[in-house]
Amino acid sequence: MIQSAGFHFEGDRRGVLLVHGLTGTPAEMLLVGKRLHREGFTVHGVQLAGHCGDASDLLATGWRDWYASVEDAAVQLRGRVDRLFVAGLSMGALLSLMLAAERPSLVDGVGVLGATFRYDGWNIPWIARLSFLLPAIKRMGLARERSFQEEPPYGLRDERIRSQVSNAMLGGDSAAAGLPGNPWHSLADLHQLSRHVRGRLAQVTAPCLVAHAVEDDIAHVRNAHLVADRVSAPVEMLLLPDSYHMITLDRERRVVADRLAGFFSGIAHREAA
Repeated sequence: MIQSAGFHFEGDRRGVLLVHGLTGTPAEMLLVGKRLHREGFTVHGVQLAGHCGDASDLLATGWRDWYASVEDAAVQLRGRVDRLFVAGLSMGALLSLMLAAERPSLVDGVGVLGATFRYDGWNIPWIARLSFLLPAIKRMGLARERSFQEEPPYGLRDERIRSQVSNAMLGGDSAAAGLPGNPWHSLADLHQLSRHVRGRLAQVTAPCLVAHAVEDDIAHVRNAHLVADRVSAPVEMLLLPDSYHMITLDRERRVVADRLAGFFSGIAHREAA
């Protein structure tokens, strides 16, 4: 049964929509959300369709459903604020970029955090790098019950936080820490989303803060450079030397949150002026 894990902090007329990753949960964006709220922003952490339940809940949805969750939340939040910013982690970064490309009138700035167009980090086994085959496997209706299981360090360099997250995840608390594995069919949808967004990056005209771990275990830093090279917008890069993939939770989480708050505040100030 899917639990409601989204969050909302009411603030001023500047809004930020925060988007979590595949098999993840809004909790991975909560610390960033609290920091943005202290800066005065109205913040909403969206729960993507099919997430925070079990694998069958996730498999009942696809990338278009996940994007619809983001677009619906953005439209609702934009009706309450004068400026709207969006930031996402991992697959959430792709969904944020897609929103900026598809609905440019909604989005004033984008936080691209650990963008994952490909699973090509140093801790990804070679077989998982064959994800381009998964859409065909899904179309044939094969391997619906198969999944790639998460492996240490679970995207976290900080051992204390890693222990907390892995205990919750492996203990079945999907609302707090997400699922312990990535179903093959869901990864097939991620591959299709990735291809869709890559083809539309040039349509992104809102300024972007692109943050990525230098030693990302899940998605190589080349994913960040792909965004910086292809969007039609000013880009600020933030490369993090002391984190792994989950940069909103890891050792440099405060650096990420502070830079994001300053980046969005600067855009809002310039537009107001």
